[in-house]
Amino acid sequence: MKTYSFDAVVIGSGAAGFATACNIAKMGKKSVCIVTEGINSGTSRNTGSDKQTYYKLSLAGSTPDSVREMADTLFSGGCVDGDNALCEAALSSRCFLDLCAAGVPFPANKYGEYIGYKTDHDPKARATSAGPLTSKFMTEALQKRAKELHIPIFDKLYAVEVLKDDGEVCGLLCFDMDSGDHVAFASPNVVLATGGPAGIYSDSVYPVSHHGTSSLALNAGAALQNMTEWQYGLASKEPRWNVSGTYMQVLPRLVSADDSGKEREFLWEFFFEPYEAMSMLFLKGYQWPFDIKKVADGSSVIDLLVYRESVLRGRRVYLDFTKNPFGFENIEFEKLSAEAYDYLKKADACFGTPIERLRKMNEPAIELYRSKGVDISKEYLEIALSAQHCNGGVAVNSNWESRVCGLYAVGEVAGTHGITRPGGSALNAGQVGALRAAEAISDSDRGIDQDRFEAIAQEKIDRAISLSSDAISPIDLLGRLMTARRKMSACAGAIRNTGEMSRYLADIKSAVWLIRNIKSLPSVEEIYACYMLQDTLTVQAAVLTAMIDFAKKNAFSRGSALYTDENGDAPMGLEDIFFYSLPEKESHKRVIQTVELRGVDFFCSRRFVRKMPEEEDCFEKVWSEYRERKGL
Repeated sequence: MKTYSFDAVVIGSGAAGFATACNIAKMGKKSVCIVTEGINSGTSRNTGSDKQTYYKLSLAGSTPDSVREMADTLFSGGCVDGDNALCEAALSSRCFLDLCAAGVPFPANKYGEYIGYKTDHDPKARATSAGPLTSKFMTEALQKRAKELHIPIFDKLYAVEVLKDDGEVCGLLCFDMDSGDHVAFASPNVVLATGGPAGIYSDSVYPVSHHGTSSLALNAGAALQNMTEWQYGLASKEPRWNVSGTYMQVLPRLVSADDSGKEREFLWEFFFEPYEAMSMLFLKGYQWPFDIKKVADGSSVIDLLVYRESVLRGRRVYLDFTKNPFGFENIEFEKLSAEAYDYLKKADACFGTPIERLRKMNEPAIELYRSKGVDISKEYLEIALSAQHCNGGVAVNSNWESRVCGLYAVGEVAGTHGITRPGGSALNAGQVGALRAAEAISDSDRGIDQDRFEAIAQEKIDRAISLSSDAISPIDLLGRLMTARRKMSACAGAIRNTGEMSRYLADIKSAVWLIRNIKSLPSVEEIYACYMLQDTLTVQAAVLTAMIDFAKKNAFSRGSALYTDENGDAPMGLEDIFFYSLPEKESHKRVIQTVELRGVDFFCSRRFVRKMPEEEDCFEKVWSEYRERKGL
């Protein structure tokens, strides 16, 4: 048995994972390593948007802002714990400036002010961006720092199980994706930086290299929270990329095609006035995530029309940048909404075709697709209503530690967001969580019993899936994985069919029993696929349990999800969909739903959010407590 010993093991090589490891190393008290399925995989490194946003406290101009105001903004999203919101606000500037020092090219004016702009759910213009690849720049800069700090990185290791001794973390078991062996890490602290559960949907804008492993937390005994709360939006299918911002603001044509290739512009079926349709299309650039509050009289009706064409009618949906919508050779831009017209006029883009407008407003957006093998100046771009971000995740305290002592969660895998959040706040939350977890680990005096760890690890390895030359794969593992993802997208995405969700959950339970009884497989690739399938089905079961429980207890839809009726009848028209978009009571935003694994079944419970801390500190008291906490 190959084993290693560290004070902390970080799982994941994205922006949050690298930040955690770097912070622990810089504090100089604990040894730390990084374990990753693929050093160049993950969402941070492989995703972006028209102008990928980082959300932080305002650092420019004359508009007043404060830590408490930013915390209130985060808290007001609903189902958010006040201490997490306050930490994310208080440490946003420190973490942002640390990224600047690491070399992330956030723009500043000639006086050094980091000028901001308003993003969704943002009252203060706190947002900034380093361009379409902000999180990629963050990851690369932090990886460079990790190399400078000589942090060991174990690549091609798939984390299989968090090891525990008497209820507390004592290490991690991994599967070597090259050799097929299992490797154990002895450590009193394990940090999940594995990203959101990206692998549970087929219609997804998560990069194909990112799967997520949230089942690690569930199997270790941690609770997940807010797993009903996701972000969905329109995204291209190949490559996976958000079609937000200027991709929509240039007013492309939306068309669908049947199996024979026959096309139609389906917005005609809902909008009787073409300039109203184009105005709503423009707003999709600002209001990218699907939001039930923006259905009846907002841009989210575009999402539902795409869903109806692709899912209910089985047609393929495309963006066409080569021609104007509705057959217009020349658009009369002044007939658009005032917001759309003013924006396009200021951008000097009131002319030509969508691709010509896009070339004027944001030529790198064209080059981005061209670099991925798609020339949108000539080709249609296939799109779908896709999963983009999970606002829920592991329930953590103000140190980003789960209820399992020694198990931390940072980045998207942590459930610190609620129903809605300002665009870009996820990148900030990942950096803040990384700092809080690193400080807690550095100040901790926990250790482990090495002999007990080795016995626990050996027992787990003996029970793990092994290679066998005479093993016969009993099922098509990758085929099952693809089928599972398609079923999840069909019944439990932005439009949630309660009847279908219940039927699919029953299917999962029988499939999990079958897969857990696999003891050996003939190849490394099949063992890896089996572990991924186990994770996918486990997390799908947790998410479905949460969604079904929500639908049973609440007669409303909210956030980025719309529920059908209790019979599970799929809505056949938008009139039916509007019927289910019932208003949510304000009191519901103060209650968090959690889901946990007990034995082989999942159970949901509820708790009130932790209130925003209100104590008024004085400097001398804080100074004294800080010196004592840090041993100064």
